[in-house]
Amino acid sequence: MHELPITEQIIKIAEKHGRKFRASRIESIRLIVGENSGFIGESIRMYFDIVAAGSMCEGARLEIEYVKPKLKCPSCGEFFYRKPLSFACPACGACGEPTEIGREFYIDSVTVSTDSADAARRNKDRRDI
Repeated sequence: MHELPITEQIIKIAEKHGRKFRASRIESIRLIVGENSGFIGESIRMYFDIVAAGSMCEGARLEIEYVKPKLKCPSCGEFFYRKPLSFACPACGACGEPTEIGREFYIDSVTVSTDSADAARRNKDRRDI
């Protein structure tokens, strides 16, 4: 349920970015979501269209890149993905330790559309007909 207020914040941040660049609408928002971040990307996606209705983000694409968690070997420094039921480093066999990789959660990019870009796109569409 905590994805609802997070989704509201994502939309507020995207709209602030859009206003900064005098955008007419938000085309897309790209999120980075670590699998151990505590947020469920699909829940954010579920709320997105509902929360975005009537805003600059209405109709925007929500792109989510998931980051798998990695462990770090304290002996050899190798970063690796944990295998089921094992914390062993594939390089040396030592027990891996948790890292911050896989805990990420942030907006990577916001793509906006300005009135002039919309007008250019409409004119291009007319020429293609």
